[in-house]
Amino acid sequence: MTAEPSQTPRPGTLAPTVPDPFDQELCELVLDTAPRLFAVVQVCGEDPANADGWVVAWGLVDRDGPTHVIGIDGRARMTLASPERALRHFTGRSGTTARLVWLAQPGTAGLDRPEAA
Repeated sequence: MTAEPSQTPRPGTLAPTVPDPFDQELCELVLDTAPRLFAVVQVCGEDPANADGWVVAWGLVDRDGPTHVIGIDGRARMTLASPERALRHFTGRSGTTARLVWLAQPGTAGLDRPEAA
């Protein structure tokens, strides 16, 4: 005699949930309006084999708004017209240049996920 599969789901399994349309709209709104995040990196040395670099500041920029930059020590805080203007504040010592390094734009957003922050 063969047993027939049960018509009820196994205990402990969850049925896939369909995202709430409003929650989906909120996530799309966040992705559409998210600022871009970048680091200001100082680089010492012109030869890539011997160069050294370190992060001196973090910044974020809105699509149509100002750029906000804060030094990693928390003392330098700036609101600038563009990310490139931050380079002027971190370049100057002989042999040291500054560069922008952009973080990739996130492609997903979710609600109630603290690890996403």
